[in-house]
Amino acid sequence: MHLLKLDWNPVTGIDIIGNFKIHFYSLMWVAAFVIGFYIMKRIFTKEKISLDYLDPLFIYTVLATMLGARLGHVLFYQSELIQQDFFSIFLPFSFKNGVEFTGFQGLASHGAAIGIIIGMYLYRKKYNYKSILWILDRIVLAVASGAVFIRIGNFINSEIIGKKSGDFPLGVRFIQDYYNKYEVTRITGIKDVQKAYDAIASNPELLEAIPYRHPAQLYESFCYIFVFLILLYFYAKTKKSEQTGFLFGLFLILLWSIRFFVEFFKEPQGEEYINWFGLNTGQWLSIPFILIGLYFMFVYKPKTALK
Repeated sequence: MHLLKLDWNPVTGIDIIGNFKIHFYSLMWVAAFVIGFYIMKRIFTKEKISLDYLDPLFIYTVLATMLGARLGHVLFYQSELIQQDFFSIFLPFSFKNGVEFTGFQGLASHGAAIGIIIGMYLYRKKYNYKSILWILDRIVLAVASGAVFIRIGNFINSEIIGKKSGDFPLGVRFIQDYYNKYEVTRITGIKDVQKAYDAIASNPELLEAIPYRHPAQLYESFCYIFVFLILLYFYAKTKKSEQTGFLFGLFLILLWSIRFFVEFFKEPQGEEYINWFGLNTGQWLSIPFILIGLYFMFVYKPKTALK
């Protein structure tokens, strides 16, 4: 018996011309960056940091996040792209079955995290006004808020789906995951992909074959709201923002612990995934971040006080 019984068949974007479409997933990324920008603007204003440093921080963050997320996905989950469709790694197009605009699909949060840390290091080398940990202690608020939108985007795209939910009270049938766009046009004989999916959604026999799954993307998105609120509380209501590395460490522990446990509800990602001791790729990649977070929260001592 499902409390939430949902057949998920959304319109994933707005058709512009030909194969070009504005994907709602891409708009979720835009929302994440814009909201993150205004969070950092409030922080800079509150702490009397020149706003001249804000625009380059935004540019570094966007580039580091997108490049890190894309390369992380390829290296951790889809390394076959290096040989099969190399240019799709860096361009929002797939060249495997002709030229097709796909947007930047296939982005890994672990890669994004590594990219942001490297990006902030490079940013700090050029703009020497605070320590790198001061920057990381504050940018994690923007990152945590953005993570909420990214997982909503994953849900819209019917990607990073959950395992079969069985008798669990929440269950979603991801129509667009079960039937890919080539299958759905072949099965229905309808060339328009969205109309073909709509035909599937109205056919009880075809729907019956689709299992109910955990909406793992929404589990994760919901939990990230609390990560943001907890970080905001410690930043705004306590003196922990003055403890170098504390907020950065807290962020790493909270976010990657959530990722670790939600992975138990997800299907494996990519063709080359690991399963060591019952833990998958995402879980093994999360453990080092949690350990680093513990170090910065409870062990790290700055060599010199911030001025």
